[in-house]
Amino acid sequence: MKTPTHGRAHAASGFAMIEVLVALLIFSFGLLGMAGMLARSLTVSIDAEDRNRAALLANEIASTMWLKNSISVDTTAWQTRVSALTSGGLPNATLTVTAVSGATNSAGTTNAADIVIAWRAVTRESTAANAASKLVTRVVLP
Repeated sequence: MKTPTHGRAHAASGFAMIEVLVALLIFSFGLLGMAGMLARSLTVSIDAEDRNRAALLANEIASTMWLKNSISVDTTAWQTRVSALTSGGLPNATLTVTAVSGATNSAGTTNAADIVIAWRAVTRESTAANAASKLVTRVVLP
């Protein structure tokens, strides 16, 4: 005698395998998403570190100006330091220090300068939409 459950069991065979395959597919999409987020967070972390180093370098230049009580600094030496990756510099970095016109102290000498440090991180592509990062600091001496 045939039992009606036997027909149902035969029709449902392989269904558990399909459930497992769908679960693996969903799990693999989740892993791919996590890998993408990890790569993006690494890029953002490197950008934040570069911004921090640029701010520290600009602060050192400003401190040198304050110590000398002059906005003139040895830009060649500072350019070398800013672009030297082995000593805390930035990748593909350039430094410009320009005097601010019209800013003078009581003695009549120019007492303000803009420090501009620009760099392009190695993690970025060199396209117009992905331009170099830039930090601008204005120093005003008493």
